[in-house]
Amino acid sequence: MILSTLSFAVMNALVKYLINYHTFQLVFFRSFGSLIITFSILKSKNIPLLGNQKTLLLIRGLVGVSSMILFFLGIQSIGVASSVTLRYTSPIFASILAVIFLKEKIKIPQWTFFFLAFFGVYLIKSFQPLSSSIGVLMILGAAFLSAIVYLIISRIGDNDHPVTIVHYFMFIATLVGGIGSIFFWKTPEFKELLLLISLGFFGFFGQYYMTRAFQNYKPHLVAPFKYVEVFFTFTMSIFLLDEAYDFIQILGAVLIIVGLLLNIWYKFRFN
Repeated sequence: MILSTLSFAVMNALVKYLINYHTFQLVFFRSFGSLIITFSILKSKNIPLLGNQKTLLLIRGLVGVSSMILFFLGIQSIGVASSVTLRYTSPIFASILAVIFLKEKIKIPQWTFFFLAFFGVYLIKSFQPLSSSIGVLMILGAAFLSAIVYLIISRIGDNDHPVTIVHYFMFIATLVGGIGSIFFWKTPEFKELLLLISLGFFGFFGQYYMTRAFQNYKPHLVAPFKYVEVFFTFTMSIFLLDEAYDFIQILGAVLIIVGLLLNIWYKFRFN
């Protein structure tokens, strides 16, 4: 799981470093590199490329690429570490959606933890200029769409191979990013081309090692390590990207992580 969070942190830092490239171009390179890998795996294992639940896979891909676009746009407006922290509010949105559509129940202590996390969001948003506040809303929009993705994947279940699900996502994202890049293309220099290509590989290995971790260990042991990504991203943003964070922003990030970790602890302790 540590390798997964480190891979995602590097990818997020690269997106911020490559801020001079349009979001569609970043989406294209992020997706195309992963698409090559997923295609190779599916072909080598003779897994059908089109999958079984085509409609759900298509919707998952469209919602996923919309979330990715909003997240990359948000990173351009606010610090990458704050962006990653805000994106982790997606489990809260997923829980609320599960209450509405799946009739699941959330207990009072969990609502308290969610309130704590959203107060952290308020702290991060309140001390941002207007342009950055729009970036915060974009990241929250990305988190909300990620929550919808979680529910769709849950609906797909074991009826499609995990690589097939990722492959659909990467194919649609490559298509959307490629078409969008036609209108905003900027020819990269060799060094930046390598960095753009590496987006897809870091993104894939982040997904791969995360999947392996959840397959081999109990979820309540693995899930808390997901938030190590925030630590890695804060470190990279400060020392490699020269970003600065004040006390209120750091406090907001801490409250979000604490609220989410308490929710994870409560679910596995009392459910």
